[in-house]
Amino acid sequence: MPSGSPPIAPFTLPQFDPRTVPVLATDTDLPAIAADRTTPEALRARFASPPVWRPEIAAELSFSGRAPARAAVLIALVQRPEPTVLLTERTLHLSTHSGQVAFPGGQADEGDANPAATALREAHEEVGLEPCWAEVLGELPVYVTGSSFIVSPVVALVAPDCALRPNPYEVARVFEVPLAFLLNPAHHRRHAFEFRGARREWYSMPYRDAAGYEHFIWGATAGMLRNFYCFLAA
Repeated sequence: MPSGSPPIAPFTLPQFDPRTVPVLATDTDLPAIAADRTTPEALRARFASPPVWRPEIAAELSFSGRAPARAAVLIALVQRPEPTVLLTERTLHLSTHSGQVAFPGGQADEGDANPAATALREAHEEVGLEPCWAEVLGELPVYVTGSSFIVSPVVALVAPDCALRPNPYEVARVFEVPLAFLLNPAHHRRHAFEFRGARREWYSMPYRDAAGYEHFIWGATAGMLRNFYCFLAA
């Protein structure tokens, strides 16, 4: 998968459906994260004293000519009996990453004190999550997207009884995926796409809910989840 080197010169990415790109491999040989590593106590301890580790993906191949911009997302771990991750499906009319599965989050404002403030503000604007419902644990290393966002993934525990009010302009739907599913490498599928001599690689983690709807988690969202797996597996 992509190394931690900076993005190379931008290229024009054609329109394509990532669901149609063949799966190269899955990581069935790697162990899933044990449940005792994802308890609130274990996660607090992990962020308070992090291991020596490196993110698997630090930067995607650039496909944008726009100026780099700082951003933050909230990896919200909903504390149900079986923890879940809060995700959104973006509306189709948005200018970037329309229709894709994403964490709540967005571009930093000048008034934001730090990435956590950005992530919490954006989560409130997008899904109505009040900051008082979130306990910020820490941050993962920045992740540079192909669309030139320098993203700080902020990890937080979220109360299961929090009331959400999704913004219909930005969010088509809000849903949760079991954390155990996302932290099992058997569900981490590898893909590659070549265009005009440039090779773009990514993960996908499709999740089919109880109603039979497939949430296609891929790209930057899947990449940050993969890094979260690496952080807990180190």
